[in-house]
Amino acid sequence: MTTTEPTPNPFQSARVLLKELQEKFTVFGEFQPLAIGIDKQLFAQIPDVSRKTLRTAMGIHTNSLRYLKGMEKATVRFNLDGSQADEVTDVHRSHATTTLKERFKKNADQRKAQRQAEETQRKTEAAKKQAEEADRLRADKLSQLAEKFSRKN
Repeated sequence: MTTTEPTPNPFQSARVLLKELQEKFTVFGEFQPLAIGIDKQLFAQIPDVSRKTLRTAMGIHTNSLRYLKGMEKATVRFNLDGSQADEVTDVHRSHATTTLKERFKKNADQRKAQRQAEETQRKTEAAKKQAEEADRLRADKLSQLAEKFSRKN
């Protein structure tokens, strides 16, 4: 599956490994709740995989939106072969729910901050245009006054 050769970007190799796991194992591909200790099952089937890369890939997978959404409602965990393992506890379900809520709140806060920054920028640009227009009108009036009083009759 993967080799223990050093790669320039370990995060990228974890993503490659995860894609391979999702293609090879239905439990990964369908984002089913994984059995506790599934990493031991993976090491048994893929002995040459780097522990660090596997742990990173597992972290990416188990923190994904699809996995967490599945964990919220799940009752059973699954082994690599698709057989049922132990139950999903209320603690794990509530952890998934809490993680999702925090993530959604963080995303909403970021969008709100972005909208506020854009609104502030828009108001700043409008105020700048308004000030420029006022300066132009003032300069026009001054020119008109200077022209009016500098005429020789």
